[in-house]
Amino acid sequence: QVQLVESGGGLVQAGGSLRLSCAASGRTFSTYAMAWFRQAPGKEREFVSTISGNGGGTDYADSVKGRFTISRDNAKNTVSLQLNSLKPEDTAVYYCAKSKWTRGSDRENDYVYWGQGTQVTVSS
Repeated sequence: QVQLVESGGGLVQAGGSLRLSCAASGRTFSTYAMAWFRQAPGKEREFVSTISGNGGGTDYADSVKGRFTISRDNAKNTVSLQLNSLKPEDTAVYYCAKSKWTRGSDRENDYVYWGQGTQVTVSS
């Protein structure tokens, strides 16, 4: 059973930065893509970013391109999301997810394990 534990959320002013981390259990971490999704109050969960198993491929939602950066450390079984130039509309619960494939995607159905989420709140 894979467990994903997110950390690093918090309250920040607009224009500020946060770094989210996700620690994964299991021995096959480097094989599979990882992703971050988010869910704002009253809205459906949406894709934020994904990274391939070997870290060579990344993708971002248009709304975060140029502001967020995803990375992974396969030696430590962690994936991180650096959030810069934060906006109030970035306020959401951020979820880490592990794919069933080596290459990432923006489709929720491709992700079989999910963390419990970490709250990011951006004040104006």
